[in-house]
Amino acid sequence: MSKDFIQSAGLKLAILAVIFVALPVLLEYLSKGYIYQVVMTALIFSLLAVSLQLVTGIAGLLHLGHAAFYGVGAYIAALAGADYGIGFTLGLPLAGLGAAAIAFVVALPTMRLVSIYFAVATLGIGQMIFLVLQNWVEVTKGPNGVSLNSEIELFGYPVESELGIYFVVATIVCVSVWVIHRLSHSYYGNALRSLREDDQCADAMGINTVRLKIESFMISSFFAGIAGALWAYTTRYISPVDFDFAESILILAMVVVGGLGSIPGAVIGALLLILLPEVLRDVGDMRNVIVGFVLFFSILFLPKGLFGEVPSLNFIRRQFGSAWQDNPDKQKVGWK
Repeated sequence: MSKDFIQSAGLKLAILAVIFVALPVLLEYLSKGYIYQVVMTALIFSLLAVSLQLVTGIAGLLHLGHAAFYGVGAYIAALAGADYGIGFTLGLPLAGLGAAAIAFVVALPTMRLVSIYFAVATLGIGQMIFLVLQNWVEVTKGPNGVSLNSEIELFGYPVESELGIYFVVATIVCVSVWVIHRLSHSYYGNALRSLREDDQCADAMGINTVRLKIESFMISSFFAGIAGALWAYTTRYISPVDFDFAESILILAMVVVGGLGSIPGAVIGALLLILLPEVLRDVGDMRNVIVGFVLFFSILFLPKGLFGEVPSLNFIRRQFGSAWQDNPDKQKVGWK
């Protein structure tokens, strides 16, 4: 058994041990529902940041309406449970698929746009979805929001304890992040990076750039919808203000502060921007000023992010991807 394999397995086990052993023990010791909610919010926003990373950091499409698809997933899950009695097991994938379907519809006329034009288009799409959520009172209940009284059920078994709900959320977030990680560190992910670097060159090389853009947009929206469903089931109440333009900017800030193109960076950025304001809650309104200074100085001194794409790729290849390393038994490919 190689040393690289042992290091990779050890790091994976350490991460899983923190998420599924150390953190639950700490939460049970603190025994506060508020702390549980903060931690689950951090996990949900980690998934949101990672899903946006796929389309903005890796594919290079500046997306300013991500919170709208987050809201679509939340409303599908909440309305399915409140009005039709559809449980968590079916409501969760429905939320993701519904968000992806709407993303497909709105992507068709916009994916030939580039640069700032695409950003403005997604801004408009996000605002349109927000206005629909706020004003379609017959369906979305308008500004009053939707209350979800049904519990999380897994194949007919209710999950009632806060610790059980935490394990459900943590498992879904970890699996979702792992899927996006595998996509971004594959040939498909490299094709998406070619769009970011030069989409015209990628098109000339035979890559169907429009199809790739639509696919990445749909995949990103699917996982945003999953995050929205988790938000609806953990808070039990949603309203349109949870998914306005400010939320899209917050998610984008997580991606930029963590590092564009870096999956670990997106997670770090999400944890920083969710947990730091809670840690500084005792200082009152000054916490917003402190968080603003942290954002400003992090961008000023670390323009590539707290854990940028190049360090992230080196880290992933060193710790998780021994297949990338040179194999002396195989013939090398490339210039001699």
